[in-house]
Amino acid sequence: MKGRSIQRGLDMQKGTGVASWLRQFAAAATYLAIASLFRELSISHWLIVCGLHVSVLLLTPYRYWAALAVGDMVSLGYLSITCADQFGVTWAVFNLVPSLALAMPVIYLFRERWPILVDRKTIHAGALLACALLVSAIRTADSLFMISITKLPENYPPLHYGFLASQWMLGNYMGALTVAPFMLMLNQVLQEVSWRDLGARFLKSRLAMECVFLLVPTLAFLVGLGLNSSPTANTRQLAQLAMFLPVVWLTMRYGWQGATVGGTLASLAVVALMPKMFDPDTLSAQVFIAFIISTMMLMGARIGALNQQAQQERTDLRMALALAQRNMSQGEVQLRMTSQALEQVRETVHAVYNVMLGRLRHMTPVIDDRSYRRQALVAQDQLYRLADSLCPVTSERGLPAVLREGPIARMLDETGIAYWCDLRGPVSVLSATIHLAIYRLVCEAVADGCTRRDVSDIRVQVRCGRQNGRLWTMVRINLRSRPDTVNEVRWDELLPRVLRTATGLGWPAIEDRAATFEGRAREHLISSGRCISVLLFDPEQPGSL
Repeated sequence: MKGRSIQRGLDMQKGTGVASWLRQFAAAATYLAIASLFRELSISHWLIVCGLHVSVLLLTPYRYWAALAVGDMVSLGYLSITCADQFGVTWAVFNLVPSLALAMPVIYLFRERWPILVDRKTIHAGALLACALLVSAIRTADSLFMISITKLPENYPPLHYGFLASQWMLGNYMGALTVAPFMLMLNQVLQEVSWRDLGARFLKSRLAMECVFLLVPTLAFLVGLGLNSSPTANTRQLAQLAMFLPVVWLTMRYGWQGATVGGTLASLAVVALMPKMFDPDTLSAQVFIAFIISTMMLMGARIGALNQQAQQERTDLRMALALAQRNMSQGEVQLRMTSQALEQVRETVHAVYNVMLGRLRHMTPVIDDRSYRRQALVAQDQLYRLADSLCPVTSERGLPAVLREGPIARMLDETGIAYWCDLRGPVSVLSATIHLAIYRLVCEAVADGCTRRDVSDIRVQVRCGRQNGRLWTMVRINLRSRPDTVNEVRWDELLPRVLRTATGLGWPAIEDRAATFEGRAREHLISSGRCISVLLFDPEQPGSL
């Protein structure tokens, strides 16, 4: 048994080793094919192979770096063999040194010390640009060294190393800006969705749709305008310089992702307008576009960070509002329990009074118990009104009945204030939380108006609707004053009763309740009084209207 276990372990290790070698070979072969294609497409002032090196080394685990270097060496080996007679053996030998390996120390330093990939939605744009500059400088120095050891024809004109250095530096940096940010963005997208869902994500992306229907046609128009222009005119150069406009526009809308897509397409369009190799106008346009892309990358990263911060603040605000709404609901539950307890106390008081009066009548048959009964009824009525004012909105009565016939309506009618309520819209589909909030707002507004002793008519209007999938409620309370009826209001009886239905904080309490439900409160003067308007949004999102 022990021997069989050991044999199974050896077989598993052997299988794992074979799979690991197969993955290494696949990585080297894949990179060999892609690098060969990128070298064919590269030109001296648009070396997209530099962008391939930066993006591959940033995204590939360290364990595959050796396989990538081998693949790069194989792709360079073919050039060394075929061009050894033309450029010399020395050049062929040094050309075998993989250019990818030269960038590995820089990429390793940035991955360990200054990470470029911050998270799935953010990159460190400054670190990426610095990394691209360093890799471009290393590749430029390597190209200068290789040209210095190259065997040139006898009648070949003297080399201008300053011009070559600037040209290769620009080409490497433009290649890095064209490929690396786009590959990093694509990697972040693939971390969120699979290849199978990539098409659906593309169709739902506003950035992708604007690129397809706005950016690409604009760049195509500029390319066509430049290609069909007169050789003596500056239209081609102006069209190349105008490529920066879509980059700026996308950056303002989508941050560094917009700068990445716009920069990649703009650099492709600039190269497409190049009339010949080493065209000075194209080089000038590339310098300008490189500056614009670098600036927009930095600005876009900052915009993305601000958007992420704003989104986090909105999330925190929603959590705070949800907490406040839960606390309010818990407070309403406690008030409901207190109201039910008061109802039980009222029934107990009624029973106790009946027992006491029965025993008193038995002991003293001729006693007049009408005063006792009147006091008992007054105590029971006070307990009923207190319980009803604490929590009047129940599923049996509903908000319309409470606002039209509830404690507020009865209290104002009994003390001499004209009261009228109008509800329109699908009030029944609103949640119980919003029902209670509406009632509390009406109570606060009525209490605030009554404490000033200048109200004779109160009109409440409630309107409901749906906007962008959300239920909203507008509450308007008109507080009017008629001099001939204000003095007839029994303020001494009204104020103690109305203050029991509200907090007594007045306008600040109204604003706080509105803000709790993502709404706002406004107060303005009307004829013979003032109007309080409050907008609320239902947090529970009940069924459709």
